[in-house]
Amino acid sequence: MKVILQQDVKNFGKKGDIVEAKDGYARNFLLPRKLAIPATSENLNVAKSQAGAAERKKQQDADEAKLLASQLEKVSVTVPVQIGAGGKLFGSVGGKDIAEALKREKGIEVDRRKISIPSEVTAPGTYEAIIKVHPSITSKVQFTVVEA
Repeated sequence: MKVILQQDVKNFGKKGDIVEAKDGYARNFLLPRKLAIPATSENLNVAKSQAGAAERKKQQDADEAKLLASQLEKVSVTVPVQIGAGGKLFGSVGGKDIAEALKREKGIEVDRRKISIPSEVTAPGTYEAIIKVHPSITSKVQFTVVEA
């Protein structure tokens, strides 16, 4: 029996897949739990249109991410921190600090968990952070550490 999966089913398929299931498995497990619907011609047309809409949405998200990445490449922010007598920082500079500086100075909101700093920030100066804008798109941002 052909069915259209409504949710991901482990070891069987992902949401939106049109799969061939054994009759008993479909009637006794998939259909009663609303994990799938029968693949009638009407349901197939709906599934194809939903798949097309999902693909367009995915493409639009990727385009927006490319635009944001190109904007972030041109951005440079200042992160004020406390500095001790020996020129060393109190604490550290992390993704949270850079996200706050981006929001405060440029009005750009970025999730702090998507920001990584490849080199350790130990003293005042200019550094680079990598922001994962989209699963396949990253951008680099310059930030300057100054004394608060």
